This record gives sequence, C-alpha cells and structure tokens, in this order.
Amino acid sequence: MLWIKSLHLVFMVTWFAGLFYLPRLFVYHALSEDRISLERFKLMERKLFWGIMTPGAVLTIAFGAWLWLGWFRGAFGGWFHAKLALVAVLVGYHLWCWRLMKAFAAERNKKSHVWFRWFNEFPVLVLFATVLLVVLKPF
Repeated sequence: MLWIKSLHLVFMVTWFAGLFYLPRLFVYHALSEDRISLERFKLMERKLFWGIMTPGAVLTIAFGAWLWLGWFRGAFGGWFHAKLALVAVLVGYHLWCWRLMKAFAAERNKKSHVWFRWFNEFPVLVLFATVLLVVLKPF
C-alpha cells in the first residue's frame, strides 16, 4: 500500500502544479493583446488542463479511493471528512478553471488580470488546510 500512497502523493503534486500554473497563465492571457500571444496562451492552457491537471486530478482521486478501500476503510475521524470536503472544493475549482479556459478560448473573458491574481491564490489555502488536516489530524 505504500506504493499506492506514493502514487497518490505524486499525482496530488501534479494536480496542484496545474492548479497553481493555469490561473497564472490566465493572468498573462488577460494582459495579452496581440494575436500570437493570445493563440499561444490558448494552446498552453488547453495542454496544461487536459495533459497534466485533469489526469493528475483523476489519478489523485483514484489512488486516494484505492487507499481508503484497501488500507484504511472506516479508520478515519472528522479530519478525513474535512479532507474530502476540501477535495470536493478543489474539484469545483478545477471545473471553474475549465469554464474560464473555455471563455478565453472563445475570447469571451471579462475578468481582469488582477482578478486572476487573486483567483490564483485560492489553491494555496486549500493545500495548507489539507496538509495540516492529514498531518495533524486535529479531530
């Protein structure tokens, strides 16, 4: 089961890399005005979302479920329910990123680069909360 836990962590890092980087691309995309840059950002965003972020999310959740089913089943306290809630929030954020990416692709973005700078900070808070829950198991 340590292999499964290791893979869960590796894909979690992969997912978070995308969750940190895609909104940063949105910041630069929102600042861009020339056609070459706009098309380059659309391509980068799509490749990051479908090639790294989404597989990372799916595999993180799959290996996490495998851990729960194969090793820890039922051995969790309230911290685990809170962690699952944070994962659900991340899935929602992931889907929100997808909608924003689609808006950029259709050239319908109405948000400023400043808005995206703030949007970019949210996964950091979720990462801190999740790590603290898993390590400290406060409840």
